This record gives sequence, structure tokens and C-alpha cells, in this order.
Amino acid sequence: MRIRAAVSAALASAGILLVGWQSGVHVADTRSAVAAAAAGNQASGTGTTGTSGAASSESAASSGTTGSSGTAGASGAAGAAAKAGGTYDGDVVQTRFGTVQVQITVKAGEITDVTALKLTDAEGRSAQISNYAAPVLRDEVLQAQSADVQTVGGATVTSDAYLTSLQAALDAANL
Repeated sequence: MRIRAAVSAALASAGILLVGWQSGVHVADTRSAVAAAAAGNQASGTGTTGTSGAASSESAASSGTTGSSGTAGASGAAGAAAKAGGTYDGDVVQTRFGTVQVQITVKAGEITDVTALKLTDAEGRSAQISNYAAPVLRDEVLQAQSADVQTVGGATVTSDAYLTSLQAALDAANL
């Protein structure tokens, strides 16, 4: 009987580790897809030559559309808009637990505030998770000054939606 319990516990632990690992891989794939889409928009010649930020300056330099050496400045109209500041709403992201939408406040090219306009609230537990995850994500985003932050453990769906909406707001702000 003890052997059966030990084997069951070991299998359960392995299953939990596997699911956690798969979730991490999914998050990395999602971020890669978002970054690739953003790079594709930058390289398509939409006129955003004055962007700031490491990802957009790398994609602009590698695509050859801006003629810069890889350090994009605020010389374009889009870069000037980001430097001027303002508030930018991210996309409304639908999850199985509800919708998520983020708004950022930009001043002098820096993210000064991140506000969750909508958080998942399909059930009581989902609202608890969102209320726990939102301040953690906000602090991480303000520190990183980008959407390239880790998801909050136990709040993967909310974190992914939050960061997707955040990336849309950063794109709108040309950051």
C-alpha cells in the first residue's frame, strides 16, 4: 500500500511539473509571436521611423527601412508623440474568465503608470486571482519599462491577457 502511495505521489508531482513547464513554453511562444508581429509592423513601412525601445530599434535596423544604425531616436513624428506623453489604452483581450484591458500613462518617453481598466471576473476565484496579479504585474512593468516580464504564478491566463493588452498600448504609444 505504501509503494502505491509513493508511486502515485511521484506521478502527480511529475504531472504538475510537466504542466507548469508547458505553460512556460506557451508564454514564451506567445511573447515571441507578439514580438514578431510588432517587428513585422515596423518593417512594413508604415512610417514609424522615430520609435524608441530596444525591440523596435533592432527590427528597424535589421530591416533597413529607416537607414539608421540601429539606435532609433525621437526624430520622427511617432517618436515625438511618445516623448510628449499621454495615456494609451490597450486592446480588450477576451479570456475564458472574462475580459482584460490595460491603460498606460507615458511621460517623457517613460511608462509612469499602468492601470487595469478591466480584469477577469467571470467567477469569484477569477476576481481574486486578478486582484492579486494586477499589482504584481504593474510593479514589474514599471520596473522593466516594457511588456517583457514574467507571468504571475497561478494567474497565467490573466497575466497573458494583461501583457497582450499592455503590448497594444505600448504600440499605440510608439514605445
